[in-house]
Amino acid sequence: QAQLVESGGGLVQTGASLRLSCVASGRTFRSYTVGWFRQAPEMSREFVAGINWSGGRTLYADSVKGRFTISRDNTKNTVYLQMNSLKPEDTAVYYCATSPIAVVSTRGVYDSWGQGTQVTVSS
Repeated sequence: QAQLVESGGGLVQTGASLRLSCVASGRTFRSYTVGWFRQAPEMSREFVAGINWSGGRTLYADSVKGRFTISRDNTKNTVYLQMNSLKPEDTAVYYCATSPIAVVSTRGVYDSWGQGTQVTVSS
């Protein structure tokens, strides 16, 4: 399984931007789908965005479409989540995860997870 490390979270104001990074090791990273999920306090973990192995296909949750962009650089074993126009409801711990299948929003197909990075958006 891959070892994943997220970074880039922080405390920002409404309307600000952040870029999260997910760096992978220990697996043929470039062969796998990568997804970003988030979990707010007392809420279930939800899908945010996903990208296939080549970067040619992406998928977004309706709540972030037009504001978030997922991308990857396989030469750096890194996937990014550019988050613009942040809202207080985006506050959560953000996790990246890998999956051996095509880009889907189903949490159960992702089998390696990072420890998460906190994003807090103040109003």
